[in-house]
Amino acid sequence: MPSADCRSHGAPPAAFSIHCDDTTVHMPRPREAVRHAIPIVAEGVVAPMALFYGALVLAGFRVALIAALCWSYLALARRVRRRERVSSLLLLGTVLLTARTAVAFATGSAFVYFIQPLATTVGASALLVVSAALRRPFTQRFAHDFCPIDATVLDQPIVHRFFVRISLVWAFALLANAGVVLWLLLTSSVGAFVLERTAVSWGLTTAAIVWSIVGFTRVMRRGGRAVEWGRSVVHPEPAVAPVGPVVAQASAPAS
Repeated sequence: MPSADCRSHGAPPAAFSIHCDDTTVHMPRPREAVRHAIPIVAEGVVAPMALFYGALVLAGFRVALIAALCWSYLALARRVRRRERVSSLLLLGTVLLTARTAVAFATGSAFVYFIQPLATTVGASALLVVSAALRRPFTQRFAHDFCPIDATVLDQPIVHRFFVRISLVWAFALLANAGVVLWLLLTSSVGAFVLERTAVSWGLTTAAIVWSIVGFTRVMRRGGRAVEWGRSVVHPEPAVAPVGPVVAQASAPAS
């Protein structure tokens, strides 16, 4: 069982991270968290979706497929070339988009292209349930993408149990999203479906994020620790001996 100790492991926490000391969990300011998450979401979700919709309106379905896929590969190559961390959102999105595009080109069907994510969503929901049952919650990695979590926090049993439970919440949100999107796919035009699906997906995702944040703070407070937003752990600097007396002593003639 992981230790419940919340003291530093030796290295100071990152400037932007969830970290803790003996009595308090320090959360980043919401504005900082949003600012950190925007590039990740824009790169992995918003940009390929916007390119797809724009190309769909201007040049047709096949060009839209190519435009979205090219963006994902270019973003991935840029991260690799710069030796930057590739987010789970970008990596998973690129893999799934590749498979969807290949099937859509083979069938020439927009319906097939849009029905594939539903199967993927159901599969992701099942994966979350399995990861929770195995006590290796997949939600922990996604949370770390959007806000790094210090090891002093992750090592606590109550945090591990939280990620196990929140995996089930996200599994339910994904299933609800799949059900609504399927209904929209069967009743809407292609152009309307893209916008309606986006609104539904973002709404359910936002609700799950808020639920996760509120649940995390409640769990930590029940564990006996205060939660502070936008406050950093202060690590005292090592004492430095005055230079003047040392130099004077070294230069003094020996008696």
